[in-house]
Amino acid sequence: MSVSSTAHPLQRLRALVLDEGGMMASLVGSPFAPPGDRDRLAGPAQGGPAQLAASGPRAEDAREHYELVVEAIYEGYLLHYGTPRVMRVPEADVALLAGDQLYAIGLARLVDLGDTAAVAELADTITLGALAQGAGAPELAATIWTAGARAVGWGSSAAHRRAKDLAFAGAPEAIEAMRTSAAGLSASP
Repeated sequence: MSVSSTAHPLQRLRALVLDEGGMMASLVGSPFAPPGDRDRLAGPAQGGPAQLAASGPRAEDAREHYELVVEAIYEGYLLHYGTPRVMRVPEADVALLAGDQLYAIGLARLVDLGDTAAVAELADTITLGALAQGAGAPELAATIWTAGARAVGWGSSAAHRRAKDLAFAGAPEAIEAMRTSAAGLSASP
């Protein structure tokens, strides 16, 4: 199934999963969202993690690819911890497996782009998001995704590395450090 690179990123993700075939393709939901779901499918006005990552200078030569791979990885995360936008999974254990498969698809495509820094960044983002969710801190998890997407698009920084260290340590100041990183600001001393 071929979809134009100008199609909505979730339409392109849907086509990617259908092209993969197998069990994953059988879990793809309808391409037509009910009216109440259209805003959720489109995401916030400024876009989600995939759009943020793709808008940075590191993604300049392959914006559509970065948007698609980050969208795949983020959909995998949503299968684990939220409400997926493309996949419809009837059972929690199948959702975990499908989420893991989307992580693998996205990370493998980043490897194909030769961007090992983005692979490492998104691996940390997946891990830190899972730790935050496990600690009952969904706001921290959301901020981790924004900061991770920014690091994919613009590159990491000392402030971002510090924020990740704080999040890995479970420090209470991790959320503010992640907000600073997500905004692309330097951390205060």
